[in-house]
Amino acid sequence: KFLQDSKMAAWHTETLWMVRAKRDKMSKEVPEWEELRNKACELKLYSNSHLEELLQEFEKNATANGAIVHWAKDADEYCAIVYEILNEHNVHHFIKSKSMLAEECGLNPFLMERGIDVVESDLGERILQLMHLEPSHIVLPAIHIKREQVGELFEKEMGTEKGNFDPTYLTHAARKNLRHLFLNAEAAMTGANFAVASTGDIVVCTNEGNADMGTSYPKLNIAAFGMEKIVPDLDALGVFTRLLARSATGQPVTTYTSHYRRPREGGEYHIIIVDNGRSTILSKPDHIKTLNCIRCGACMNTCPVYRRSGGYSYTYFIPGPIGINLGMAHDPEKYYDNLSACSLCMSCSDVCPVKVDLAEQIYKWRQD
Repeated sequence: KFLQDSKMAAWHTETLWMVRAKRDKMSKEVPEWEELRNKACELKLYSNSHLEELLQEFEKNATANGAIVHWAKDADEYCAIVYEILNEHNVHHFIKSKSMLAEECGLNPFLMERGIDVVESDLGERILQLMHLEPSHIVLPAIHIKREQVGELFEKEMGTEKGNFDPTYLTHAARKNLRHLFLNAEAAMTGANFAVASTGDIVVCTNEGNADMGTSYPKLNIAAFGMEKIVPDLDALGVFTRLLARSATGQPVTTYTSHYRRPREGGEYHIIIVDNGRSTILSKPDHIKTLNCIRCGACMNTCPVYRRSGGYSYTYFIPGPIGINLGMAHDPEKYYDNLSACSLCMSCSDVCPVKVDLAEQIYKWRQD
C-alpha cells in the first residue's frame, strides 16, 4: 500500500535522507567522532559481558535512592508487574512517554483491556494512538503521517479549525489538549535511554519535555528498561549522549536529558528491569553486538529499502536493519521474511554510532 502512493514514497525517502544528511553534518563537526564510536562500542561490549554485575549494582543504588526495583523475565511478567502496581493504587488514568519496550511487550492493549486509560504523551505517539496505528520508526514514530492528516485528525478529536494544517497551530492545540491529561493523570511512566549502574539513575532523552511533565504531577511513577540499556557510570553516559542525538536527528544534544533518581516526596518510584529474550541474544556470539543498539534510528534513515517501503512493510514491530536483526534474534521462524528487506549496501553498519555490524549480521542470518 505504501509503494502504491508514489508521492508518499518519494516524500518519505526524501525526508529521511534529509535527516541522514543532518547526521552526517553533525558527525563531521566532531573531530573525535570515530574515537567516540569505538569507545561506545567498547563500553557496550563491556556492559553486555558484565550485565549481572552492573544490574545488581544498579539495583543496589536505585534501592538506596528509594526506588522499588522489579525484575521481569518476559513481556507477560512485565505487563503484569505494571498492572499490579497501578491496580494496587487504584489508578484509572495513566500517562506515559515514548517507550519501545512498551510496544515490544504490548503494554498499552494489556492495560486498556483491564480498564486503565493509557495516554501517550509523545506527540508523534499521541497522533498514532488517536489514529489507531503503530509507530513506523523508533525515533520519528509518525514520520509517514502528513500534516494535512494531522489537521483532519485534530479537527475531529480536539475541535481545531477546519482546514488549518499549520504545524505551529497544530502543535499548540496538542499541547493544550495534553496539558489537561497531564494534570489529571494518576500515575506516569517513562522508558529509559540509559540506566546508570553507579548512581541508580534512569536517564531519559526527549525533545518535547513530555517525560518531565508526566513525572512532575503524579505521586506514582514507573520506569522500565530492557537490561541492555545499562551503562557503568556517568563518564560512560557522556560518550553515549554525545552520539545519540547527532545520530538520531542531527542535533548536538536532545532538548531535555533528564535524570530520575528517587521518588517524589510522599510518592513511589518503581523501576522494572526486563529481559524478554535479551539473555538469549547474549548466547549468540555472531549477534551479541545487536545489544549495543541505543535506538537512534540512524540505520533506518540511511536504509534504501526502509526509506522506500516504510515501516509497515516489516513484520517485526521495529523496522529497518536493526529490526531485522532483533526479530531474527527473538524468533527466526516467525521473522525470517524480513531478511529480504536488505540490499547489503552496508550503509547501516557505516552510520551506527555504536558500531553494530548490522548488514554483516543480516548476511549471516541469510546463511543460516
